[in-house]
Amino acid sequence: MKAPFTTKLLFLGISLAICLNACDSNQTTNLSLPEPKGVLAFVSTRDGNSEIYTYDFVNGETQRMTENIHLDFHPSFSKDGKTIFFYSKRNGNADLFKISPDSGEFVQITNHPMNETLPAPSPSGKEILFVSDRDSLSRNIFLLKLDPNETEQITQNSMYEESPSWHPNGESILFTRVLREVGDTSHSSNGEIMLHNFKTKETRRLLHKKGFDSGAKFSPDGQKIAFYGEVEGIFDLYLMDANGENLINLTQDSTEAYSPSWSPDGKWLAYTSGNHENYEIWIINIESKERRRITQSPGRDEGPAWGILTKKQADNE
Repeated sequence: MKAPFTTKLLFLGISLAICLNACDSNQTTNLSLPEPKGVLAFVSTRDGNSEIYTYDFVNGETQRMTENIHLDFHPSFSKDGKTIFFYSKRNGNADLFKISPDSGEFVQITNHPMNETLPAPSPSGKEILFVSDRDSLSRNIFLLKLDPNETEQITQNSMYEESPSWHPNGESILFTRVLREVGDTSHSSNGEIMLHNFKTKETRRLLHKKGFDSGAKFSPDGQKIAFYGEVEGIFDLYLMDANGENLINLTQDSTEAYSPSWSPDGKWLAYTSGNHENYEIWIINIESKERRRITQSPGRDEGPAWGILTKKQADNE
């Protein structure tokens, strides 16, 4: 028995609506997109306090890397994926540490009475940027040369600074400096993205955007910069050219998004997303804006860093 014509139209209408909704959703898997590869390191409180974990995109497994009663925070991969740098308060104040994702070997890098945080290894692996209050002025940017072990102060001022990161060629860095705008009588501060060139010693402001901006990172090819910025009290992910032009909002919704990290191929960004109830790790495709949720735990998951699989990890897949 043939279905009535009106029934066919209804069926086609429902099918079309389902198709449109699915195609419009930024959380629907697009099979034509390149699949994300490598491994994420991130911070989670799922087992009580802040610890470092890894997530493998190939097998979908999550592994706990650190375990102690004190805070471990801000993981950052070496370029070859063989080392995760982070800071920890396990000895009282914040110092820099590193751990091998292959062997679990654990090494303390700095031991200073002042706080040292937010490590960022150089592309060559010979230096580490970090933030410290060791000069008692404020939180400034420092450079640690690993061999020989020497520390150089990059910035020296009374303004709060954070989130240092490298250009892929190792010749310049990005960081956030908290500024007071001229004529501002509100006693509020504005985090702005700064670019420092090691050859010229010049530091300049890249962006003039209202609200707090931070977490800036160059794309693997050095052509783009991803960062998070404030819009009406909510953080969104932004993308701009390396010279600070062509600014676009990648996320633009009511859910906070911060701490972006590029995939090794430059196709995806990992980031933290959520609200006051909980935060999880997500990824977003730069071209399609497709989003995928990576973690789902009762604790707070945040601060992702994207690294490549080591040969040992790849052999074990």
